[in-house]
Parts: sequence; structure tokens; C-alpha cells
Amino acid sequence: MTDSEARFNQHIAAHMECIGEAATSVAPVISSAAECIVESLLNESQVLTCGNGKANAFAQYFCSCMLGYYETERPALPAINIGGDATTFSAIAMANRVQEAFSRQIQAIGREGDTLILMTDDGNKSSMVQALQAAHDRHIRVIAITGQQETDIHSLLYDDDIELALPDVSPGQAAELIIIILNALCSQVEAMLFGES
Repeated sequence: MTDSEARFNQHIAAHMECIGEAATSVAPVISSAAECIVESLLNESQVLTCGNGKANAFAQYFCSCMLGYYETERPALPAINIGGDATTFSAIAMANRVQEAFSRQIQAIGREGDTLILMTDDGNKSSMVQALQAAHDRHIRVIAITGQQETDIHSLLYDDDIELALPDVSPGQAAELIIIILNALCSQVEAMLFGES
């Protein structure tokens, strides 16, 4: 076996271990997260997403699955990645307000009854904290997907918010697990709204 093959096998083994640990903490609340999203959609509200760094790509991925489809051909579902507009993000950051890049958009377009899916590999970024607070100010429920168990986000969640906290893992491992969680959410939302495919 080459060094490259051994490294790949070690990566897969660590990945499988992380999946097992995440299943223990995430499985009990994944249905509640899907129900939260479905409730917003059935009440003609929308799903907002945001994520720092690589997690912004995952926020966009989730929105593409809602606007297009995940596995079931069906009508488009309203989802907006508020980190997806580079021009808006840059304009807010240019005013030395990069920590407000998400919260200002939530203040502008967020409505009571919406759901915010907030994704971060650690949960301690000020922009994420301000997004959470802006959502609460607008009476928007929050689903927080965090790459650590104890974070600033965790301490600010309301009782009716939902936290999908991963075991304390590396940012790379968190990225892999977030995609699995988003796929599970997409699958459950489609099943709840349109039946099993």
C-alpha cells in the first residue's frame, strides 16, 4: 500500500468515526429541525441561511437544493443564502462592518415566521452571533449547525431554537459532517412536504 493510499484510508476511518459520534448528538434533533423548516414553508415564510468561510458554500448548497430539488421533483421552495451576494457582502464590509454582514440583511429581509439556518465550524464568530441576535429580534427561529459542543452561539440560543452541535472535530471533519446533515434535512423536508419518493 502506498503512503497516499494509507493516508486516504486513515481519512476514511476518521470520517466514519466522526459520523458515528455525530449521529449520537444530531439524530435526536434532526426531525425537529426539519419540522421547523416545514412549518415556515407551510406558513408561506422563507428559509434564510448563512455561514462563515467554507460554511457559506454549504449554505448555498442547501439553498440550491431547496430552490431546485434534492431527490424529488417538486415545486421550488423559498430559501435565500444571505452570504451568497458578494456585492452586498463587500458593501457592508467596506464600511468596516464585516461583523454585521449577515445581521443587516436579516434586519432588512427577515420576517417573523422565517427560519434561519446558521452554519459555523466553531460557533464563536461575531458575525454569527450578530446574525443570531438579529434573527431573535425579528422573531425568527434559528437552527444552528456548529462544529463544537460549547460555543458563544450555544449560550445565546432560545428554548425553541434548535442546535445541531457536532462533536468537537477539526474544521475539515466538520465540513464533511455538515454536508451529511444538510442532505438529511433536505431529504426529510421533501418527504414531509411531498411524500416519500
